[in-house]
Amino acid sequence: MFSEYTHTLKLNTYFSFLEEYTSQLKGIEEALDDSIGDVWDFTLDPIALKLLPYEQSSLLELIKTDNKVLNKVITVYAALCSEVKKLKYEAETKFYNGLLYYGEGDTSVVEGESQIQMGRFISFLQELSCFVSRCYEVVVSIVHQLAALYNSNKGATKIIESSGVHFQIVYEHLGELLVVLLTLDEIMENHGTLKDHWKMYKRLLKSVHHNPGKFSIPEEKLKPFEKLLLKLEGQLLDGMILQACVEQRFDDPGEGVAVAKNSAFAEEFAFNIRTIFTSIESKIGEPSEIDQRDKYAAVCSLFVLHFHIFRSVDKKLFKALLDVCKKVPAVTLNANIIWFPDTFLTSKVPAAAKLMDKKSLQVIRGQRDTYLQQRAQTLTKDVQSYYVFVTSWMMKMESILSKDHKSDKLAEDLNSRCNVFVQGILYAYSISTIIKTTMNMYMSMQRPMTKTSVKALCRLVELLKAVEHTFHRRSMVVADSVSHITQQLQSQALNAIGTAKKRVISDKKYSEQRLDVLSSLVLSENALSGPSTKERRLVVSLALCVGTQLKTFKDEELLPLQLVLKKLDLISELSERVKLQCDCSFLYWHRAVFPIYLDDVYDNAVDAARIHYMFSALRDSVPCMLHTKHMESCDQLLESYDKEIMDVFNEHLLDKLCKEIEKDLRLSVHTHLKLDDRNPFKVGMKDLAHFFSLKPIRFFNRFIHIKAYVTHYLDKTFYNLTTVALHDWATYSEMRNLATQRYGLTMTEAHLPSQTLEQGLDVLEIMRNIHVFVSRYLYNLNNQIFIEKASNNKHLNTINIRHIANSIRTHGTGIMNTTVNFTYQFLRKKFYIFSQFMYDEHIKSRLIKDIRFFRETKDQSDQKYPFERAEKFNRGIRKLGITPDGQSYLDQFRQLISQIGNAMGYVRMIRSGGLHCCSSAIRFVPDLEDIVNFEELVKEEGLSEETQKAASVLDSVLGDLTSNSAEGTEYFKKLVAVFAPEFRSAKNMHLRNFYMIVPPLTVNFVEHSINCKEKLNKKNKSGAAFTDDGFAMGVAYILKLLDQYLEFDSLHWFQAVRDKYKKEMNAVVKEQNVQSASQDEKLLQTMNLTQKRLDIYLQEFELLYFSLSSARIFFRADKTAAEETQEKKDKG
Repeated sequence: MFSEYTHTLKLNTYFSFLEEYTSQLKGIEEALDDSIGDVWDFTLDPIALKLLPYEQSSLLELIKTDNKVLNKVITVYAALCSEVKKLKYEAETKFYNGLLYYGEGDTSVVEGESQIQMGRFISFLQELSCFVSRCYEVVVSIVHQLAALYNSNKGATKIIESSGVHFQIVYEHLGELLVVLLTLDEIMENHGTLKDHWKMYKRLLKSVHHNPGKFSIPEEKLKPFEKLLLKLEGQLLDGMILQACVEQRFDDPGEGVAVAKNSAFAEEFAFNIRTIFTSIESKIGEPSEIDQRDKYAAVCSLFVLHFHIFRSVDKKLFKALLDVCKKVPAVTLNANIIWFPDTFLTSKVPAAAKLMDKKSLQVIRGQRDTYLQQRAQTLTKDVQSYYVFVTSWMMKMESILSKDHKSDKLAEDLNSRCNVFVQGILYAYSISTIIKTTMNMYMSMQRPMTKTSVKALCRLVELLKAVEHTFHRRSMVVADSVSHITQQLQSQALNAIGTAKKRVISDKKYSEQRLDVLSSLVLSENALSGPSTKERRLVVSLALCVGTQLKTFKDEELLPLQLVLKKLDLISELSERVKLQCDCSFLYWHRAVFPIYLDDVYDNAVDAARIHYMFSALRDSVPCMLHTKHMESCDQLLESYDKEIMDVFNEHLLDKLCKEIEKDLRLSVHTHLKLDDRNPFKVGMKDLAHFFSLKPIRFFNRFIHIKAYVTHYLDKTFYNLTTVALHDWATYSEMRNLATQRYGLTMTEAHLPSQTLEQGLDVLEIMRNIHVFVSRYLYNLNNQIFIEKASNNKHLNTINIRHIANSIRTHGTGIMNTTVNFTYQFLRKKFYIFSQFMYDEHIKSRLIKDIRFFRETKDQSDQKYPFERAEKFNRGIRKLGITPDGQSYLDQFRQLISQIGNAMGYVRMIRSGGLHCCSSAIRFVPDLEDIVNFEELVKEEGLSEETQKAASVLDSVLGDLTSNSAEGTEYFKKLVAVFAPEFRSAKNMHLRNFYMIVPPLTVNFVEHSINCKEKLNKKNKSGAAFTDDGFAMGVAYILKLLDQYLEFDSLHWFQAVRDKYKKEMNAVVKEQNVQSASQDEKLLQTMNLTQKRLDIYLQEFELLYFSLSSARIFFRADKTAAEETQEKKDKG
């Protein structure tokens, strides 16, 4: 029965464990799946998703039809177009960046640094020279291949029927390659640093040439090197790269291809230029523009090439090309390189420029300034409208991507997704164009930009990055959609081609041309039936150049097909396009706007989160910098850029923010001082708390956490300032709490180590300056605390047992004996002054007189020393003379005794502090009565010698602690024992009169005490005090040293004081009763005041009596010296 119960119990436990484990796994799965699956953070990319399809088949495998001639034609053009793309990619990544960033980075002008940089750069220029030569070859090859197809020579055999075939895409690629050369020219043209360094390097070579031995360079190597430099300069640095390309000899008899005199080719060339231009002219400058500007540069370059080959000018086209400049005065080629088409066309085609009248050319040039003025006016409006467009687009992206596909509406859903993606790219292109063109034109034309324009442009940069981040955040869903959309678009294209194919097949008239058409349609179908790679799309475009002749497609079929293929291009390269359009590497050249931007963010803290976008934009130039060649390592350039941006960020945002927060906290804590007007309705209000809700910003390999930075700054500042002025610790503590409440900052408590906040004055300090300490501090007997007499600050320092204990813990218990030693030295000096005062004739004679008087009259006065006599003594001393600050000799003597008492109070506190320290240390020992011997235990276990030593040290420490905590040294006994024999010896008989001076001293003390307490209620508090028990301690100590407790008690002094005041108070009460009958109000008031004064005096005497009685206990006042001696003998 019992075993069954146990099994059930175990099973239940196992089930509950499984349930819990399942729920945990589910939680982990949900956490990972949702957060990683849907939203990717741009700044933390543990993995990336590449959507670009990769072609594994070669072009030869892709282009396979039964029509061998067509295969060859398409293969040649496809290979050339692929080669152009590769060259363009190499130029964009490697050569542009290497040239652009030359001379950037370390700006320190060290003698010879420029020559060293150029020396490192020569090999790069050599590579560039080879690259340019390769481009020339490809241009010649493309021209030859095109000329071969369109041959006006009647006798030549036709390769294929080319009358209706227009390979527009090949011309577009040729244009792209010419634009690469044009861009290199423009970079060289605008690179002053490169040219200066080149000149310096050539000068250096000359000096080497004159003295090669000095530089240990063989002369035979120098000549070829100089030739190489001359070649590089002529080819690259003179701005003639494109010119040399178009001026090449295209007619080569060896090739057997006529170019310049080939009228059919000239016509075809001109026709394609016009066709491309017509397609871009209507779109350029419109919202649906996507890459028309780049194509415009290509058309202009093709026009120049056409002019140089055929030496003919189409004036109409030339004018049309120039007219575009009114809409687009400049085109950004790369980063900060801007190209002015009008200047280019007039300089490269001078024959056409001569035909234009100068006025119209000036109008076009003047259009640049007009464009900038209009831009400045419309920028703010543009920002607002794009803000609306982009935010609504982002909402569309979120909504369509969060919905699941519905099977019945799949096509419609994919179509809407496709349109939204394309719309995103269009917005990115438009915004990017506005920013680049405006910034680069301002920079190129050296016009000043207004702050408003800068802020607006920065807002556009943020929008651009917002588009990119939206694509990136949803990259999982986008990736999923893209594959479906490309399939859908391919299917639409296949349908359209299929219809045309049927039409061709149904027509029975076979001809070579019709066979070419059919083969090309089959080829495009085959290419579309695979992944949408760039090679396949290129093959489709080329095949359709042949396939669209003979009206195989109706007009209403052809346009939708072209649109579908355009969309296919965009969607297949979606991530690449987004990256390209949203690339903000050009900001490196305009980083002067960053401080203005930061000031704007600081002033409008509400949307501070946008700063993430700006840092993301600034990061875009990092990949480009990796191609720099003029420094030892590109890391140097990266470090310098990183430092520059961080310095600006610190100066314009972080440091300002820290100072503002600190100022706000200070003013809030010191509102009672009414420092300045903080009314938010008058001075405005900035809510800087928004900065602290920002996620950390990623820049290079660091995260900038604004909240942590400000918190650290405040912690550091508050800590340092507290250590400087300990009395301000409460203020800083309050500011810490306020920072947490108002800004949500998690402040660190300033756990200042001992010897700081909790310490008060350090024992060492007091010990070294004990004479200063006893005169500046007042002792409180009951609370065992010292209070500063006066201070320049708003706090008075106090010293209590806890402070002393902390000091002892810091310095060790040995300091206690040293302190008592110092106190002994101090007391010796003070007792010398004490003895001199007592020996003084005026004092001694008065005291002897008073002793004689008391002995004679004590029977009549009921054994009490008369109060009047003490008062008379007090007044009599005053007649002897007073110090400049109004003190009598008796006042000074009272102070001396107070200081002696303070020293004794300090010794008492040292002992208490020592016990406190020991008890807090020994609290970890479980039983003080039974402490094990660790050394013996270690020996029993046979542990190593080091462990035995450690155990014996532990035993001795524990032994010290227990003995210290059990006894505590009787310092008072020692200080009595050391001075008492001297005080009681026959040579110091004059000290025996001391007990008689105590009554006048108490009268003097009470007057002084009442005076100090009254000052507490006055505005000027100098000299105010509420305690001074050092006097009682001093009196009790000296009476003990002289063994005069019995003599002092015989005076019954405090009883006499009570009697005197009660007698006076009774007289006042009687007088009040008499006067109340006569109702003399003034007299009554006087009586009341008198009664109050008598009350205060009596109360003060009583307090002194209690303090003195308490102090006497420390010195065992119940026993005389003789009794103590007897007790010692009995013990012995």
